[in-house]
Amino acid sequence: MLDAAALAPLVLTLKVALTATVAALCLGVGLAQAVGKYRFPGRDWLDAIFTLPLVLPPTVLGYYLIVVIGRRGVLGAWLQDTFGITLMFTWEGAVLAAAVVAFPLVYRSARSALDGVDPNIENAARTMGASEIRIFLRITLPLAFRGILSGTMLAFARAMGEFGATLMVAGNIPGKTQTLSLAVYTAVQAGNDALANRLVLLVSAVCVTILVVAGKLLKPKI
Repeated sequence: MLDAAALAPLVLTLKVALTATVAALCLGVGLAQAVGKYRFPGRDWLDAIFTLPLVLPPTVLGYYLIVVIGRRGVLGAWLQDTFGITLMFTWEGAVLAAAVVAFPLVYRSARSALDGVDPNIENAARTMGASEIRIFLRITLPLAFRGILSGTMLAFARAMGEFGATLMVAGNIPGKTQTLSLAVYTAVQAGNDALANRLVLLVSAVCVTILVVAGKLLKPKI
């Protein structure tokens, strides 16, 4: 199953998915804590926007990313003119696309896990003089860890399977931006059913393993 035709997309997919998941984890947990803790006007709208990539078609997300990071985009033009950096048709662009689609899974899981922490425990720490950062790192985060980890694993699986936004932003360049999902598409288009079958089995095996482990993490402790 792991011949040269499957190994290159697998390595790239794991690199893209891992990097995207780390980015989604850091941003998702931080924003989940901020939105869940503070009350401010437009909070519900902001919460909906953070969840929006979960329901939008991937091609729509890809178009939004092109508008933002394209060479004539809001951020893309600035990066090109200032630093000479282009994200379009690069593996970094694939990371950005995967991070956007994976972010809501981390964010929603983190919101649920963090909101489930008993506030009385946090208040007890405050009465003892603990700072908010210390309370978050030593009390809130450890108590919400299982829920956040489960959401992170689901986000990793989602990042591995990302197709539409990645195709629009990073393209389908073998050895450079061709992830497993794109490699399956290319194999099917070329009529290479044997390669497509190997790639599909590989992706399915990895994703099923992740879902099983995530399911075990969600089981309540007895």
